[in-house]
Amino acid sequence: MSKLPRMTAREMIALLEKNGFSLARQSGSYKIYKNRDGIRVTVPFHAGKILHPKIVKRVLDDTGIEI
Repeated sequence: MSKLPRMTAREMIALLEKNGFSLARQSGSYKIYKNRDGIRVTVPFHAGKILHPKIVKRVLDDTGIEI
């Protein structure tokens, strides 16, 4: 895997929606997305903050999306 990109929550959500995920629900500042296969992923949503690289890696690993 190449170097992880620095992403905000909005960019991560746009990537998820582009790959077939839709918002299932929200719990506080966490948005939970699901796809048709039942894969669920949680994205902490804090407007302009950049996500920690470990969060980006976990979301990409859980969803199978490659950069």
